[in-house]
Amino acid sequence: MSTRRSTWFYGLLLAFASIIVGMVLAARLELSPRSAAQTLAVPPANSAPLSGPVDATTFRNIAKMVSPAVVNIKTESRQRTLSPEFDLEEFLEQQRGGGSGGRRVEPRERKVTAAGTGFVIDKSGLILTNNHVVEGATKILVSLYGEDDDQTYAARIVGLDPLTDSALIELTEKPDHALPEIKFGDSAQMQPGDWVMAIGNPFGFSHTVSVGVISGIGRQFGVSANRSARVIQTDAAINPGNSGGPLLNLRGEVIGVNTAIYADANRQSNIGIGFAMPINLVRDILPQLRTGKITRGRIGIRVEDVKTTDISEMKLKNRDGAVVAGVLADSAAKKAGLLPGDVILTFNGKPVRRSDDLVSMVTATKPGSTVPLRVVRDGQERPINITVDELDIEKEVEQSGRQVIPGGDLQDPPTQNKDFGIQLENITPAMSRQLRLPDARGAIVTDVDPDGPAAGRLDLRDVITRVGDVTVASAIEAQREFNKVKAGSTARVWIIREGEQLFLTLRKE
Repeated sequence: MSTRRSTWFYGLLLAFASIIVGMVLAARLELSPRSAAQTLAVPPANSAPLSGPVDATTFRNIAKMVSPAVVNIKTESRQRTLSPEFDLEEFLEQQRGGGSGGRRVEPRERKVTAAGTGFVIDKSGLILTNNHVVEGATKILVSLYGEDDDQTYAARIVGLDPLTDSALIELTEKPDHALPEIKFGDSAQMQPGDWVMAIGNPFGFSHTVSVGVISGIGRQFGVSANRSARVIQTDAAINPGNSGGPLLNLRGEVIGVNTAIYADANRQSNIGIGFAMPINLVRDILPQLRTGKITRGRIGIRVEDVKTTDISEMKLKNRDGAVVAGVLADSAAKKAGLLPGDVILTFNGKPVRRSDDLVSMVTATKPGSTVPLRVVRDGQERPINITVDELDIEKEVEQSGRQVIPGGDLQDPPTQNKDFGIQLENITPAMSRQLRLPDARGAIVTDVDPDGPAAGRLDLRDVITRVGDVTVASAIEAQREFNKVKAGSTARVWIIREGEQLFLTLRKE
């Protein structure tokens, strides 16, 4: 009995060992299929200083080296539309619930095709491009350098990120040859005047090369409601179809992803102002793009930089910090006790120099983390702890929609303030109901001089509740406090806009 048990034991052990060895060999020989959820090794970035001469073959060599890693992308999507013979007015009336009761007008779908560019970042067939190139696509086809235009390979979306206008796609059909990979540079190195090259598919002209310089860095570029990114500006020709292609340095390394152009009145072509998303921003989120989900932090505030004229008025030491211009309802900031007019000096122990610094720190923080802040309120520093929420960009965009509110019955004569370029009136009970105000106290903005100091700062229907250190209950009181501000000085103003309390500063002329 003992011998038989030993035989069984060693037999099972040998079988188990064989399975393990077989799995190892299969992995080494790539006989077993790879998981579709495999992690992506972030490509290394070359931060060595750019140096060396530029000669007659420099750009030729870059184009020859990098073009094989650049791909052309064609997409198909479905778009709802109305047939030309349909009566648009009848359709809109039916949508409102009315209509003549005749034939029901139904929208139809049509196929929409588009083109863009991308570049290979991994031999497995992973390609980086713009979010706006592939978002909503029902079909993605990729063509490679040196192959016939009709030779295409199907691809699928792996991950999308509208805040960096980035998308990671993967070939589901592979060519019979190895794919070249692009090399990554360091976008933080780039300065105005540096040479760059763009490669893309403008107007369907495959692998077009254009050369220029960095025209500017840190340009603000709107990527979503109330959110912007700091992008690279270049005069290298970028046209429709270049989107998603690489912007390269003199070593042929990608330092930006071509994203948009500033076009002429017809918005058809390049006029020398193009924008690229810095590759450092995109590189940081590649592992999350590979998983298909980008997780970012959010605390629910609107921020502005400290202005030079704000330093004395807000009792600050210098321009360092981010001014809280607004606190959103039911947000982490609201729960933590942040108020409009606070100036955030540090976030999680790190100094905040400008509002962009704070945004970057918050979005990079893991949701659910509790971090300490140092803020200045009414000239006094104080600590605040805040628990970071998770950013839901779709919900944020939905909530940011501005609702147009019809005017109320304005009975009192308006109060003009020419120094700030605004017209104020008292709030009537009807206005209070329409604006959903807790009470009818304050001064409502009914006109803004487009050339005055308040232009672009105050909106019609804003309700001013405090000027400086004084809470105001009427237009006359607000006018009195504005009059106390000396010429050339700054007024601190608290307002209510669509139910949200905001803070801003106005310079008196």
